[in-house]
Amino acid sequence: MNTNQDRTRRPLEILLVEDNQGDARLIAEALRQSTFNTHLTVVGDSWEAMALLRGEECQSDAARPDFIVLDMNLPRMNGREILAEMKGDVSHRSIPVVVLSSSRAHKDVLGAYDAHANCYVMKPPDWVGFVSTIESIMRFWLVTAILPSED
Repeated sequence: MNTNQDRTRRPLEILLVEDNQGDARLIAEALRQSTFNTHLTVVGDSWEAMALLRGEECQSDAARPDFIVLDMNLPRMNGREILAEMKGDVSHRSIPVVVLSSSRAHKDVLGAYDAHANCYVMKPPDWVGFVSTIESIMRFWLVTAILPSED
């Protein structure tokens, strides 16, 4: 099978922007249980995410993410605002953003896509659902999709 992993031979760099520590732990554990080679960086709010993307201060040694998993309900700037900022910057525009949210509200889904999210996925209500959803996201981004590369 020809995957992004086969081509890069390095872990897929994932940036998780999630202020709920419980959800962040669930996602991290689901990634650990997956068969995919990933490296997860977790930040708790949009300002930390933007600092990481810009290579500022304490985040300067973090690798550029291959894709971003973003919660919509964040402190300081909400998901729509950070999406607009990321997608408005030519150096970050090509990084795929998967919104993982507990909201099913039409305005939230539409707002995410209006701000150029690459997809919107509901947070599952249970552990089995979390594992299955994370595995599906990983399978899509590592097997089906072709990610932009820096070379």
